[in-house]
Amino acid sequence: MFARFLGYAGSIADCNAWVELNHPKPDHRKKLLYEINAMQDDIAKLRADVETGLVKRDAGVARIAQMQRELRGTIAQVEEFTNNRDRKGLLMAGADRAIRELMMIFKDDPIEIPLEEATMSVWAKMQLEE
Repeated sequence: MFARFLGYAGSIADCNAWVELNHPKPDHRKKLLYEINAMQDDIAKLRADVETGLVKRDAGVARIAQMQRELRGTIAQVEEFTNNRDRKGLLMAGADRAIRELMMIFKDDPIEIPLEEATMSVWAKMQLEE
């Protein structure tokens, strides 16, 4: 934002692109999906060890039950992330449509410029909320 004060050419969109390129947000959903695959592999290995007798049956069954609870919790987290992302997408699409309709209604009206500035600030605030 302050690049123009320092004499650089560019816009806020350029600044956002630079930030996303140099400081990417971690994809927690992808990490959780990898964790789910690893947990399923661990559970399968433990079951095989119990069946072959490498692990005592009572200890193995208890550990499998605990690992399955962890797995279900991780799956629930992924579903929550996905539902929140889908909900936010629907809200943003509805807001975009409402803003476009308002802009068409007040086109060539003296209130058009202040309305556009207000809608852009509301749009920016909605994008930053998680």
